[in-house]
Amino acid sequence: MVNADAVRNVVGIIGNVISFGLFLSPLPTFIQIVKKGDVEKFVPDPYLATFLNCALWVFYGLPFVHPNSILVLTINGTGLVIEVIYLSIFFAYAPGPKRMKMLGVLAVELVFLVAIAAGVILGAHTYDKRSLIVGSVCIFFGTLMYAAPLTVMKRVITTKSVEYMPFTLSFVSFLNGICWTTYALIRFDIFITIPNSIGTVLSALQLILYFCYYGSTPEKSVELPVTASDDGDRN
Repeated sequence: MVNADAVRNVVGIIGNVISFGLFLSPLPTFIQIVKKGDVEKFVPDPYLATFLNCALWVFYGLPFVHPNSILVLTINGTGLVIEVIYLSIFFAYAPGPKRMKMLGVLAVELVFLVAIAAGVILGAHTYDKRSLIVGSVCIFFGTLMYAAPLTVMKRVITTKSVEYMPFTLSFVSFLNGICWTTYALIRFDIFITIPNSIGTVLSALQLILYFCYYGSTPEKSVELPVTASDDGDRN
């Protein structure tokens, strides 16, 4: 008889590998930024969203919040370090106004994280209460992180160009969503299931758009804000 926990661990390990690849997927963008010494039209929004998302999932995976979540803790801890590196590179090459905006958002995120941590540690005295509070916050921000590429999808439809929506990123996001949704369903965890199932659907839509507009001639006359699609989650 197949042990459900063993299967879940295997799926979680596969999810960690895929998530790690997803975290590394924006690397070509940052190599381009370093080579050109300019962030061009890219904005830090996806990386700021992923930073907050990873930090929340790290907190969720801590033993005193949600026990037996080592796979969630390790991959999001890794992702958190990677996002800090990305944001540091962006900050180094961004013009003054973008730097100030980035610092402002980071400050708000850090204050929010400290407030959540303090509230949970001081006000919730059982695993169930801590998991409920942190997990609910993770659902909200995890969904926002997966929704971040919607601005890129809008640009694809408007310009008929997939330049700023790489196929690899969308495909890995899709695999990542499927893997972590499966992981959450084996030993049902609603807090992991909801954002990752939504992410799976949104990633599938990105793939559909990619195949619809791949090879189309972009409309150069349209000027819209551009975000570098990141994303992840990662859980």
